[in-house]
Amino acid sequence: MIMHPNMDPVALSVGPLKVHWYGLMYLVGFVGGYWLGVYRAGQPGSGWNRDEVSDLLFYVALGVILGGRLGYVLFYNLPHYLEQPQELLYIWTGGMSFHGGLVGVIIAMALYARKTSRTFLQVSDFIAPLAPLGLGAGRIGNFINQELWGKASDLPWAMVFPRTDPTLVPRHPSMLYEALLEGVVLFVVLWSFSGRARPSGAVSGLFLVCYGLFRILVELVRLPDAHIGYLYADWLTVGQVLSIPMVLFGLWLMLRAGPEASAGTARPSQ
Repeated sequence: MIMHPNMDPVALSVGPLKVHWYGLMYLVGFVGGYWLGVYRAGQPGSGWNRDEVSDLLFYVALGVILGGRLGYVLFYNLPHYLEQPQELLYIWTGGMSFHGGLVGVIIAMALYARKTSRTFLQVSDFIAPLAPLGLGAGRIGNFINQELWGKASDLPWAMVFPRTDPTLVPRHPSMLYEALLEGVVLFVVLWSFSGRARPSGAVSGLFLVCYGLFRILVELVRLPDAHIGYLYADWLTVGQVLSIPMVLFGLWLMLRAGPEASAGTARPSQ
């Protein structure tokens, strides 16, 4: 059993101004994504430049924040926010939905693609390998906030979360599982895969398949929000239900790309 370090969720406080670790993790994700995007844009034949990366990340940041917050409100806790509408703006306390953020990013990428006369998949294939850094950083923010922990466990790395779990039961640190899978593993897979020319949609498809499978897997040990609970028995969650279409659509994109996707040879977008 391991005790959570019980860090203060507030990283810096100056008078009434409070800077939360959760918000800083989003900053880490956006800055890291920009740096990786500029690096990738500088590669021969990328078709991108630094200014385009800046513009794209601005669109994506708006999509992540607005979509992530609205997705959490609609998918996970609508009655609460109808009673306390002022808390819609309290994003530093947590309460962001990946799936809502994904919808926001899809809209942002579509708008950016239209603005720059690119196809949607050209934009999504470029941004997909940059996303895991932000996903992993966000899960570290969840860890600092002591939220989204898992089921009780007797594993050696099971952790007690004293600030948010009054039972003081050792639990799966499921947010760290997600930081590892959605952050580190997904980054290595996508960065390596996208390092060679791929058919349009192959990188985006691999992102959707891997993230969806990782999320479905971790949700087997992560407890659902208490006010929602399980949708069926003691294993089906909202997160799993929302991830299944991601996996199916990602598989379709990879099948559409054809055998060239794994061979590393590109063909023109249709």
